[in-house]
Amino acid sequence: MTDRLPIFKTKVPEWLVILSIFAVLLSSVLLFALSTADGTAAAGYYGASASDIQFSMLMFYAAVASFAVVERRFFARVVTKDYLLICIILEILIAYWCYHTREIWLIFTLRFLQGIVNCGLTSISLNLLFSRLKSEHAKETGYTIFYGMILCVSPLTALFSVPIVENYEYNVVYKAIIFCFLPSAILLFSVMNRVHVLRKTPLYKIDWMSFVLFSTMLVLIAYVLVYGQEYDWLDDESIVYSILAILFLFAVSIARQRTLKRPAVDLAVFKSRNFAIGIVFLVILYIIRGAFGLTSSYFITVLGMDSLHANEMMIFNIAGVVAGSIIAIRFMVRQKHLRVLWVMGFIFLFVFFLWMCQLFATEAGTVNFYLPLFMQGLGAGMVMSPIVMFIMSSVPENMSQSASSVGIFVRFSTFSLSLAFINFYQLYFKGKHNDDLRSNLTLLDFNLPDRLKMYQSLLSSKGMPHDEAGKAAIGLLNKAVQKQTFLQFCVSYYEWIAVLCLLSIILIALQPVISRTVINLRNRQPAAVGF
Repeated sequence: MTDRLPIFKTKVPEWLVILSIFAVLLSSVLLFALSTADGTAAAGYYGASASDIQFSMLMFYAAVASFAVVERRFFARVVTKDYLLICIILEILIAYWCYHTREIWLIFTLRFLQGIVNCGLTSISLNLLFSRLKSEHAKETGYTIFYGMILCVSPLTALFSVPIVENYEYNVVYKAIIFCFLPSAILLFSVMNRVHVLRKTPLYKIDWMSFVLFSTMLVLIAYVLVYGQEYDWLDDESIVYSILAILFLFAVSIARQRTLKRPAVDLAVFKSRNFAIGIVFLVILYIIRGAFGLTSSYFITVLGMDSLHANEMMIFNIAGVVAGSIIAIRFMVRQKHLRVLWVMGFIFLFVFFLWMCQLFATEAGTVNFYLPLFMQGLGAGMVMSPIVMFIMSSVPENMSQSASSVGIFVRFSTFSLSLAFINFYQLYFKGKHNDDLRSNLTLLDFNLPDRLKMYQSLLSSKGMPHDEAGKAAIGLLNKAVQKQTFLQFCVSYYEWIAVLCLLSIILIALQPVISRTVINLRNRQPAAVGF
């Protein structure tokens, strides 16, 4: 910081400063999953498919991930208070535009722009948070808090948006997010002085080409992984051309980074063995994290809960994340037994997925899920931030920004890949289990006529004519079959994820180097991206 003035006005109490920072940070986090908080409502409002809604979220993510390579230059050049004002104004204008459009292609564009601005807001919030944490391990604590919030992003966003969607048109969520940003931003802006949080640097020779190459490549990756299943993968020309374009952009980016004097991503980071180990576990963690979304889908699809009730149950998961994050901070501050922390975290995740395989049923009491949900949050909280910080600590300080950028790209790609896995295996298991079930549902099955008569009698008792009740009974039977096939898919997929957790535990046990790596972010600056 080059100014003599403190970052915040001296008369402002510390609790108010912290509150204002967290309010802006929380609003930024809510934006990430806003478009998918209620996918059915969003698809209905925009006249789009479920894939379109997923793609809109990934457009936001791609923008955040790609803009991170140049964002720090803007932050270091512009006075922090002015930078905050610019970001807030842009964020509000974009959200207001989202509120007034029903065109899905325009939503894609606006979500991308939101991601760029959100990258700046998150960077501001985290750096301000670091300035208030006076301990020796301020950055470790700050990033653990941030990644803990990221783990809670889906239920938090749903709890925020579902009541709005149930009572108003879907687009009102964007108006609501404006009213989240306004008071928090005004509060933070009013308590700050006009100073530079980071050392002021000239704004020249910004590597815009890297941003363009990275963003285009990430958007194409998202397109292939989201729409590939829908378009039958290589049978569709757009998917083939997109894959070829990804390979071309990847090759160009690698060649370009090798020739630049100051590359956005220094490829020398891959020479570090620990860095490679961390990346492997980051990929595994994000595949596991993506699978957790099936739990909410099970609550809604099979148990028939409404979205609000299903996400209210996730409060137990949030509590687990908080507990796991606290444990992670204690381990990292003491700089001991990091491998034990990772093993414990993955064991909790392993137990969760096995436990859920036993709990999955067409009827179940909500009380049965409280402890497993807490356990999943506990495990995720214990490994999320330690893995990211392990990656950052595995490279020299001058490569920390490059390591961060690689980590961002890996998280984005793996998150997109996990969506593709779920879409693919859901269709595969659905077809397989559907065929198995229907092969047993024949007229020779003595239970089938009784089941149809039960449905027909139930509908007739409600006043439906006998003939119509017979037709509707077949529809109810098909619905029961679909529910059962989805249930079987959840069990099968969670069994695979449990195996992945077990393999992770074995791999961690075979890597003593994990415990020998000292977590130190004091002079390192991970990018403010952790979705």
